[in-house]
Amino acid sequence: MVAAIFMNDSDNTEGFKLDLSRRPRRLRRTAALRSMVEETRVTVDDLIAPLFVIDGDGDKESVGSMPGVFRRNIVDLVAECRELHGLGVKAVALFPSIDPALKDAMGTEACNPDTLVLRAVRAIKEAVSELVVITDVALDPYTTHGHDGVLNKEGDYVLNDETVERLCAMSLLQAEAGVDIVAPSDMMDGRVGAIREVLDEEGYANTAIMAYSAKFASAYYGPFREAVGSASAAGTASLDKKTYQLNPANRREAIADALLDEEEGADFVMVKPAGPYLDIIRELRDATSVPVAAYQVSGEFAQIHAAAKMGWLDCKKSRDESLLAIKRAGADSILTYFAREVAEKLR
Repeated sequence: MVAAIFMNDSDNTEGFKLDLSRRPRRLRRTAALRSMVEETRVTVDDLIAPLFVIDGDGDKESVGSMPGVFRRNIVDLVAECRELHGLGVKAVALFPSIDPALKDAMGTEACNPDTLVLRAVRAIKEAVSELVVITDVALDPYTTHGHDGVLNKEGDYVLNDETVERLCAMSLLQAEAGVDIVAPSDMMDGRVGAIREVLDEEGYANTAIMAYSAKFASAYYGPFREAVGSASAAGTASLDKKTYQLNPANRREAIADALLDEEEGADFVMVKPAGPYLDIIRELRDATSVPVAAYQVSGEFAQIHAAAKMGWLDCKKSRDESLLAIKRAGADSILTYFAREVAEKLR
């Protein structure tokens, strides 16, 4: 039993003293003590920087809803990659924003051997060969309708197997260009196994797969769709992708999908978005033996900046706490638009 010892000294302002053998606050008393017992830390090795690439030689373009995020031409993109590598960032994930004139209903440009993202990959690997390059495998940047696959003739449903065939062709082209990791983000059934088979058969057994395994039909993707132009193609940033992306209500289904991807040969499984789905990250980390990635998506980034602009949050403290929560939940790698500034801070 804890006893309270009442003090008779009139100069004692506490009034009484608890008889406690354990006082957890002892280890919170100073910064040095807090650091000694800190259980989770975000390091530069955890960070993957998503980058947007555009064609031509014009100046970088701001993404209006994402402060400090830009679409860069290939020359400027390579320069950014050099700087990120110099800061200790080990990996970048590339997303193209292509000329709308190149888009069609089938996403034909995605399978062009000289398409924008493949030229970007070659330039980066030539300039910064040690940097890990990840490429998105999905059709939404290339389609006029903004969906991640081929639509049926009615235009109201994404065809699974026909889409997977195109994703396999995309993945092979990306491997040939020199990417280290292909990242199918489409959520089609069976695509990881099909991509793995094609890559192995064509001599790219060492090209890894980072599967967007638990990608939810989220409201947090709007700024990204602005950045790659899929929102303007579709006419809305809130395009309904519920027939292939996960229901935000379904925890068991998310874990089952991710474990299927592991069985099919995924080298990483990913949860997207990260912040609203920390429970999924934690459960998946406990369920799988492969590395778990988490994507702190554009909407998460934008809302921190928006609240900070209004004076409601401290941007840097909120940034750091959000990333720490993702790491604490179990993520081994974090895709985040804060990658550069966090790397600068950690340096």
